[in-house]
Amino acid sequence: MDRRSAIRNLALVMGSAAILPYCTPGKPIAHYTHFDVNLDQQNLVAELAETIIPKTTSPGARDLELDKFVWLMLDDCTKKEDRDAFFKGMGEFNDLVKKSYNKTFSESTMDEKHTILNTFEKKPKPSQKNIDPSDDKYSKELLGFYGTVHWLTAFGYTESKYFMTKEIVWELVPGRYNAYFPVKNLKAAKNG
Repeated sequence: MDRRSAIRNLALVMGSAAILPYCTPGKPIAHYTHFDVNLDQQNLVAELAETIIPKTTSPGARDLELDKFVWLMLDDCTKKEDRDAFFKGMGEFNDLVKKSYNKTFSESTMDEKHTILNTFEKKPKPSQKNIDPSDDKYSKELLGFYGTVHWLTAFGYTESKYFMTKEIVWELVPGRYNAYFPVKNLKAAKNG
């Protein structure tokens, strides 16, 4: 074997080793303390978060990496039973999307994604105040999965550096001095 073919073979082996993890979607690609996440699960949460907070003139959930925030909060702040229910609900969510559209959530169009999410967002009418939660057509694991991703995505967005520096103006306590105060209000306050 000459030197050129040995180097070429070595390059092929190294390239194959680098590509192989991406060819196996069922294998874990992210390892957390209490669970592992495969590519399909990671893509589902990322797409779901991006559908909840899409990119417009401001960054979306993918830009702010809110899917990673969801996984970290799930790993750090939930009990084993809740994590198990989350993953069970994720499987039910996948089944619901495949049954409805015969494709995955990531492959669905934006209108289909919004239609799916709107089924979870339906609020009871004012005349239906005493609704029994057992009458719901979705399991509590499925509702818990969607609720967890939705809440953690919104929470992560409001706690992100972008939101804290660009969307709201933070002022050091006690805040700015407002010199304009009508005298008549001052007199009423002193007399009260």
